[in-house]
Amino acid sequence: MGTGNLYRKYMKNNLFVKMILLFAGITIVTIITFSYLMYLSMSQSALQRQLDVQKRAIESVGNYIGNKYDSVQTMMVDVYRDNQLAFNMSYLMEKPYPDYVRFGLDQYYNNNSSSVDAVQYFRNKLDDDADITSLMMYSAEQQQLYTYNVNRQFKIVSTNAANSYVPDAMYLEEGSNVSLPNIWVKKAVKLNPELKLYGVKVPINNNQTLRNIGQLLVFFDADKIKVSYASMEDKLMGSILVLSAEGEVVFDTSDVYYGKPYPYLEQIESVYDSDGETSQGMIVSKLQRTKGGFTVLSVVPKKEIEASYRGVRSTILTISSICILFAILIPSIFISNFAKRTHNIIRVTRKVKQGDLTVRIADGKEDELGQISKSFNDMLEELNQYIDRVYKAEIKQKHTELAALEARVNPHFLYNTLEVIRMRAISQGASDVGEMIYSLSVLFKSYVHQKPNYTLQDELEACRLYLELFRIRYKDRFAYAFDCSPELKNKKALKMSLQPIIENYILHGLRSASSDNRIDIEVAKQGELISVTVSDNGKGIAPERLGEIKSALAAPENVGESFGLRSIHERLQLLYGDEYGIAIESKLGEGTAVSVYFPDEGEV
Repeated sequence: MGTGNLYRKYMKNNLFVKMILLFAGITIVTIITFSYLMYLSMSQSALQRQLDVQKRAIESVGNYIGNKYDSVQTMMVDVYRDNQLAFNMSYLMEKPYPDYVRFGLDQYYNNNSSSVDAVQYFRNKLDDDADITSLMMYSAEQQQLYTYNVNRQFKIVSTNAANSYVPDAMYLEEGSNVSLPNIWVKKAVKLNPELKLYGVKVPINNNQTLRNIGQLLVFFDADKIKVSYASMEDKLMGSILVLSAEGEVVFDTSDVYYGKPYPYLEQIESVYDSDGETSQGMIVSKLQRTKGGFTVLSVVPKKEIEASYRGVRSTILTISSICILFAILIPSIFISNFAKRTHNIIRVTRKVKQGDLTVRIADGKEDELGQISKSFNDMLEELNQYIDRVYKAEIKQKHTELAALEARVNPHFLYNTLEVIRMRAISQGASDVGEMIYSLSVLFKSYVHQKPNYTLQDELEACRLYLELFRIRYKDRFAYAFDCSPELKNKKALKMSLQPIIENYILHGLRSASSDNRIDIEVAKQGELISVTVSDNGKGIAPERLGEIKSALAAPENVGESFGLRSIHERLQLLYGDEYGIAIESKLGEGTAVSVYFPDEGEV
């Protein structure tokens, strides 16, 4: 089979095949292009994500150490703010400790209150920060270290130049920076050499003369720095280092360079921006803190980052191949089903075109074709219902009108005859008979006369004429009443929809021996409905008979008794729907209530 034949058979008149092939082609090209671009950008994206993690980590470390540095600065600021404490601090740094103790006792006895104790002040600062390993105050005048150990015990260590290098070390250390603890100071206060510490040193000045009189040294546990980035530790690569202003490593997550000068300091300094790559293939993120004079580094081998996305290319190729396979196979599988369902819809529409309104599309799916099939079936159902309702309703209406006009061969002859009888009755003094004949004559005329628009007022007037006959017949033993608001009288109504109900009461419910017979007709608006309730106090209906009447109302086209009620009920439902019609309630010996429900079709 040639290419031209294949095209004509499978594509020329097949919209689904064209759409699926176009979709598959676009999908394949898109997947290949997207995969290529993804492969090119994956390495940079992975690098950037890792750099973001490293940056957050070094920022957390920088903030942590910066807070410790600020806390030490705040210790001395608070001392200078309190004049009494500053004076006592100067006295402690410039005088022997026994003199300081006697000075404190003298102040207590002379002022009858305890002065602010500098020794106790710094002991309290140790209690405020659990990360402090040791706190020391060096007196340049006395060449002594006032120190607190991890147990918060106060101790005085002599460090004069004759037997210690501490004075020289303290003299050489100038400024206030984060740095490694001095080895001579550690030995003097007998700190564990295995402890990884970093220190913050602040000069102590006399608040009167501003002369330097000593140094405040605070040593922190370097391992506690790990707490600052604990939430990101599983995502970190390489090492996090903290360098002092002299280039010494005060913290190292790899435990390789702690306490030593950083060997790659020159390469680090050559990285001008916060991120860069060194000649050793290391990706460096750098954070410098001028306050405190320290630098936080993140150093990650480039090969370590590349290893995290080494399998990306094969993964992308595999996923792309699977996507292309599905893009071709899945449309091919479904195309035959779509075509079959479409041809079925076309076949059914052709049958409907030929006049077969009973055919239906058998498709229970909820997609677009299923919705089209359901809508088409619903349209056929509504069309059949419309035909049944309109034509049957018209037939019922004609039958009702014919039944009402039976035995009226010559209406004008009846009118003339009744008028002669009425005049004869009046001339003989029988005025009640004349009124009855007049009501009957007008009633006949309303049935025979065809109005283009029939209203509730017309139907109620026909009922009144009919009831008037029996009011005259029974005189004071029968009464009736109408309750209809003026705005409802001009509403459209179905002809002869109430008179059969009243006739049933006269024939079956009226108690001829009683003097309190009454029937009430009430018209009301209920939402979109208009209800007319005809209630009486007559004989009522036995439960068995009431059930038979209700069954007769629910059985269309049935013949037998209750023709009038069934005719009204069927006409209303055929014309307007199942929610309209008649509802009947009755109790034996108490009376009956029949409700008729019309649609509100507006005024005539």
